[in-house]
Amino acid sequence: MRTHQRTHIRTSLIAATAILGLVLSGCGSDAEDDSASEGDDGTAAAEATEEDGGDAGGGDCSTVVLGYIPSWTDGLSTAYLLDNMLTNAGYTVEHQEINEPGVLYTALAGGDVDIYPSAWPEVTHASYMDEYGDSIEDLGTYYDNAKLTMAVPEYVDITSIDELVDNADMFENRIVGIEAGAGLTEAVETGVIPTYGLDEAGFSLETSSTTGMLAELDSATQAEEPIVVTLWRPFWANAAYPVKDLEDPEGALGDAEGLHFLARTGFADDCPDVAAAVGEISLDDSTYGAMEDTVVNEFEGEPAEGISAFLEEYPDAVPAVGS
Repeated sequence: MRTHQRTHIRTSLIAATAILGLVLSGCGSDAEDDSASEGDDGTAAAEATEEDGGDAGGGDCSTVVLGYIPSWTDGLSTAYLLDNMLTNAGYTVEHQEINEPGVLYTALAGGDVDIYPSAWPEVTHASYMDEYGDSIEDLGTYYDNAKLTMAVPEYVDITSIDELVDNADMFENRIVGIEAGAGLTEAVETGVIPTYGLDEAGFSLETSSTTGMLAELDSATQAEEPIVVTLWRPFWANAAYPVKDLEDPEGALGDAEGLHFLARTGFADDCPDVAAAVGEISLDDSTYGAMEDTVVNEFEGEPAEGISAFLEEYPDAVPAVGS
């Protein structure tokens, strides 16, 4: 059974993220519309002067711009991890919160964003890398066991994707997905659905947003109703909701992959100390899980405070810049 407190945390987070989604909806597909944040409360940039130690690299890197999709909480968490590390080293950090991966890759390749924390370039975002990879630098892999999944509640009596074909009516022929431009969406549309004949069984993938998917998952699990959703690991929702991954015997969702820090072309030359420090970050399952749980659940709506608390427990999670 979930506690009342945990239910309140999840519901509050979904509501807060829904409001954020409305605010960001004006981003559309134009990277120039995405706004930088300014301040200390998790919506803005932390400021520092060059006298405090910024611009330690070979070029102009006194300010580092981080671009990410805030509803994808691996990126949110690692953005504030980098923010903490760089701010303490004297850099100014700006946040570009973007609501579509295509816009984010365009901004990164065009130099409007310096670093995309927590990219999935090996499998999930391979098509974006095919298009933009020549204008992107890979600073390193910080986590090596990320997976795309499809999931159902624990109380649903199926264990594999291939069982969905005979249970279409149970799920009202719906697979509840996330953003239309997500790599996970592409994998389900072009891989899972045709491979398992889910289209012939009458299934359709309904896309909206991560926030929308979580809202439907929250509602269904509270009412103990059947639902099948697209998910991924690592992601806090796997522990927060009573869900289980469906087996993928045909491997349609692809293999496990690494989560990378990607940068604009020339970033490592401009900011060698930052690039080197970022490339040293490596989190195992336990450390990553502690980071995301602290940021998303314990300090919901206050990611900067969450990262500070996380680093008190895991001070070796990030290296010192220039060390």
